[in-house]
Amino acid sequence: MRFFNARYLTAAICLLVLATSCRKDDPILPSEPIEVNPGEEVTGDIYGFFLLNEGNMGTNQASIDHYDYETGVYTRNIYGERNPYEIKDLGDVGNDIQIYGDKLWAIINCSNYVEVMDVNTVKHITKIAVPNCRYLTFKDNYAYVSAYAGPVQIAPDARIGYVAKIDTLTLEVVDECIVGYQPEEMAIVGDKLYVTNSGGYRVPNYDRTVSVIDLNTFTEVKQIEVAINLHRIKLDNYGNLYVSSRGDYYTVPSKTFIIDTNTDEVVYEFDDLPNTNMTLCGDSLYVYSTEWSYVTKEWTVSYAIVDTRTRKIITRNFIKDGTEERIQTPYGIAVNPNTGEFLVTDAKDYVRAGTLHCFGKDGIRKWSITTGNIPAHIVFSKKKLRPVNA
Repeated sequence: MRFFNARYLTAAICLLVLATSCRKDDPILPSEPIEVNPGEEVTGDIYGFFLLNEGNMGTNQASIDHYDYETGVYTRNIYGERNPYEIKDLGDVGNDIQIYGDKLWAIINCSNYVEVMDVNTVKHITKIAVPNCRYLTFKDNYAYVSAYAGPVQIAPDARIGYVAKIDTLTLEVVDECIVGYQPEEMAIVGDKLYVTNSGGYRVPNYDRTVSVIDLNTFTEVKQIEVAINLHRIKLDNYGNLYVSSRGDYYTVPSKTFIIDTNTDEVVYEFDDLPNTNMTLCGDSLYVYSTEWSYVTKEWTVSYAIVDTRTRKIITRNFIKDGTEERIQTPYGIAVNPNTGEFLVTDAKDYVRAGTLHCFGKDGIRKWSITTGNIPAHIVFSKKKLRPVNA
């Protein structure tokens, strides 16, 4: 999600509206199935993926698309049709989507709740109020949700953030742990939860720490000094965390750092690896960057792969057929661990419908499809999606 000033609705107001609203006076928006790759075959245990479209802030356009590897059919906007009695559409700004057990979880940032669905049907189960929620991660019987906690606005006194602990059986918030300012992505290593703190609302006084939470006591036990305006965090196969800094968009560039989880210290800083988003497949870390400079008034876009064994950048462009020239605003990335094919989304101008591009592991485009508004977050599913009337 990008930072904007917008009217803030508290969780209580949101839930009140949800409780008193229904679809009886509104048309149900039909899903749109499109055959994009009829020769597709299921490889391994992944049967499809869900794509969460953020929707531009204030427009209530968050939506979920689905791709079926068995049929090669891509279906847009499946939530509304499968949930005719829920409030129209999914909510305001979808910020993360994950699968845990038999449930599909989606963060709806500006609507201040976590939407929980049945992963087999995408039917609504409940909404869990978490103000200005951001990202999800899971361990054992708990979900952990990072939260900015305060209003959606730039302010020098923006409040400190926290991580909410949710029981995945009762679907209730059972605890909270204060971390840094405007916490973002998280990663779990053993009994430790790592949280990147951005301080994005307090510009230019950004936070620059990663909070370490002991999951046994659910308390912050350390803050690791890294760099300003942190965002992404990914765990490799060697106990190292890759952490992205967005910089200040003026003189401090975006960078990528490595934290050793044995010592909880920064052990490596890449000289030139700007990082907007990243995903790991085996020992290959796919990193793209859309870096904006207020000095030059220009965007700099790059697509790199890092070998996490050697910490070497093995390519500066993982798209090999020129498709990157057609991508206006790369906004999401995912790699199918079974096939090595990767997905890159294009948010375009943030107003029009976006595009999803699927590439083979050789970097050659296989197919493209129009998505919802601001396609952003992808999760692969090991469940077959049941028909809408099943």
